[in-house]
Amino acid sequence: MSELEAIARAMVAKGKGILAADESTGTIERRLKSIGVANTEDNRRGWRQLLFTAPGIGKYISGVILYDETLRQKSTDGVPLVDVLTKQGVIPGIKVDKGTKALAGSAAETITEGLDGLRERLQEYRTLGARFTKWRAVITIGEGIPTAYCIAANAHALARYAHLSQEARLVPMVEPEVLMDGSHSIERCYEVTEATLYAVFNELYAQRVVLEAMVLKPNMVLSGSAAANRAGAGEVAEMTVRCFKRTVPAAVPGVAFLSGGQGDEEATVNLDAINRLPEKGPWELTFSYGRGLQATPMKAWGGNLQHVTQAQQVFLHRAQVTSAARGGAYSPAMEKK
Repeated sequence: MSELEAIARAMVAKGKGILAADESTGTIERRLKSIGVANTEDNRRGWRQLLFTAPGIGKYISGVILYDETLRQKSTDGVPLVDVLTKQGVIPGIKVDKGTKALAGSAAETITEGLDGLRERLQEYRTLGARFTKWRAVITIGEGIPTAYCIAANAHALARYAHLSQEARLVPMVEPEVLMDGSHSIERCYEVTEATLYAVFNELYAQRVVLEAMVLKPNMVLSGSAAANRAGAGEVAEMTVRCFKRTVPAAVPGVAFLSGGQGDEEATVNLDAINRLPEKGPWELTFSYGRGLQATPMKAWGGNLQHVTQAQQVFLHRAQVTSAARGGAYSPAMEKK
């Protein structure tokens, strides 16, 4: 496990975070469509190659979560994209779940699928160059939900996935996401997040997952996106850390927050507030953002080869700003640059 523990620590290294570039073909289609770009394999590769070849990406990004297609692709120069990342000092990872389906017996909730055949897929992914994995479970807050049944089913699947990953010499990123969709209060989010993390770590312990060789990728404790008088960054920070101190063992090397639908600036401001707390727990508190790092540079790119350099500069600025927040050194003035 010493190799996996070293990788996990490198993933949450100070000053760095993880880029989530693992959008499925359907998800990236919506994002490309928003800028008028066709969802072709060449365009998907072109966009991700733009990100991975940004000069100096390794200063701010420790790892990148890839999609199955991307893990197998080569750059326009014929270099595997995994090798492009490795040369930049960035650790390649891979999303291994198969997405969510309706949970049997609870139509308003979901279960993540992909355990069938996972052991064999993990072995192949390591051969292809991946060094960590990611599995996302989705917990929705609504009338009468989440149920204890939904939380338990997803926690069990997360732990099974995590143990199989470590068996294959891959570091698991465990992602239980409590969605911010809805009008619920921050107190309700706290309650659900606490119950979810408690269940997840009970399952991880029961299924003998080595906590020192994993990374947690959770939501922050937030008001619902449609809530009136949404909680500010100070309250988000205090309630998030309080929740984690009650549920996340100190053995876990780091917490890489997902942006989870927050806008670029909101996700950055909240991360900064968390890292400014004087008593923020024993873990490295970093980021694993997708949209929070990609939305602005994607608009700058617009599918135009002549805009690649400009888009890379925008991406690196977004990474630099988020890295500053990861160290509690963010200032709104940085956005104006």
